[in-house]
Amino acid sequence: MTARRRLVRVPASSANLGPGYDVMAAAVDLFLELEVEEAGGFSLDPGPLEVPTGRDNLIVRAFESLHSADGIAFRLKQAPPLARGLGSSAAAIVAGLVAADHLYELALSQEELLARATEIEGHPDNVAAAIYGGFVICGRGAGNGPTEARDAAVSAGGVPTAARFDPPGGLEGIAVIPAEEVSTERAREAIPAEVPLADAVANIGAASRLVLGLQRADLDLVAAGLADSIHQERRRALYPRSMDLVDSARELGALGATISGAGPTVLVWTTWQDAGKVAEALHDRCAEWAEIRRLPFTPHGADVPEL
Repeated sequence: MTARRRLVRVPASSANLGPGYDVMAAAVDLFLELEVEEAGGFSLDPGPLEVPTGRDNLIVRAFESLHSADGIAFRLKQAPPLARGLGSSAAAIVAGLVAADHLYELALSQEELLARATEIEGHPDNVAAAIYGGFVICGRGAGNGPTEARDAAVSAGGVPTAARFDPPGGLEGIAVIPAEEVSTERAREAIPAEVPLADAVANIGAASRLVLGLQRADLDLVAAGLADSIHQERRRALYPRSMDLVDSARELGALGATISGAGPTVLVWTTWQDAGKVAEALHDRCAEWAEIRRLPFTPHGADVPEL
């Protein structure tokens, strides 16, 4: 019998997008590629990454939430940089789930994948972008199951949901990726349990402008919607150079900039016409402490291409 083998591709992602803390994210054109194959025993080849190679690996943990990894060989062919705010853990979780789903023909829906991935990750924004691609807006609802299940979901905070839409034409991202790592735990510790009402209202207004601008492909409105009053300034001490770049991105010809996820990566927003000169300006300013990478938004989510 021929051993079953699958290749899984999952996009990296940028979450928060300025005012959309824990709600908004976008898939970007940088992919985790994982190959899984039935073999004589369990193994994991981490490729270029320094990650655990046992069953504590996040990919394997996600896989085994659906099916045992006994007899499965995992080969990580490429992946987003770790702990930089580009959704590396979300991509790993989704890759493990999708690999098990396809290898064993479990036929999970995207909604079921989102619920399982969110349970492992703890928040839905990055995993939703990894599953669906494009831009996503996340929330929690009652779901579509039986009444008892919906009531239980509501009492527990609700099942994760996501609405998606394609990236607008003419918009491009450039990632400024510092060498240092920042853990999500440290970044979350910097955010208080309560924030001033004025900050919350400001973010609602900015997020509304951002979504409307993305839907209309109105890049002036997008630029007006990138401001944040909740998380970025409160994390400045974790990555002061990144925050200085957020503050001054428009001076370099960009539409604006946001901290990507928990940071320290900065997502610089620009028109495709200006992307080249903005990337050059970023290189001149940041090359000594960060990698500069043009990173277009992608409509493509997790996929299992034909081998």
